[in-house]
Amino acid sequence: MAEAAKPPPASAQRVQDALAALDLASRVVLLDVSARTSQMAADALGVAVGQIAKSLVFRASRTGRAALVIAAGDRRVDEAKIAAHLGEPIKRATPEFVREHSGFAIGGVAPVAHPADMATYVDASLRRFDTVWAAGGTPHCVFPIAPADLARVAGGTEMETA
Repeated sequence: MAEAAKPPPASAQRVQDALAALDLASRVVLLDVSARTSQMAADALGVAVGQIAKSLVFRASRTGRAALVIAAGDRRVDEAKIAAHLGEPIKRATPEFVREHSGFAIGGVAPVAHPADMATYVDASLRRFDTVWAAGGTPHCVFPIAPADLARVAGGTEMETA
């Protein structure tokens, strides 16, 4: 008798449900290995590091609001550029802040399915690729998406983030 497929983790299912609600045919993929970093994800998928769309949450220094930056895996975010667009300095967020504002743990932050809207910035350099891969709610889950669709569903400002 065949073994039943394991259901996806709840956070990955939340991402899959959000993708479906956004009319995207993309499916969350469960990897055999952790994809906690861009390099790990690229290695697991056999793609260029730049094809990994990493979702990073920052904390605005004055107001304490959250800012999401979706950047190419081969680029380092220029925090001064993000701060200039946001209108106040930013700093790296604690794991607790990331989970509170994104609904996900660091290493699995998806670009969709957050409990509330955040100021969002999408790296324009992702358009170098036909398909990029974003975290799907856990460090073991990812999903493919066209950069134009990613920018649209993330609802953010597209800009050079590096």
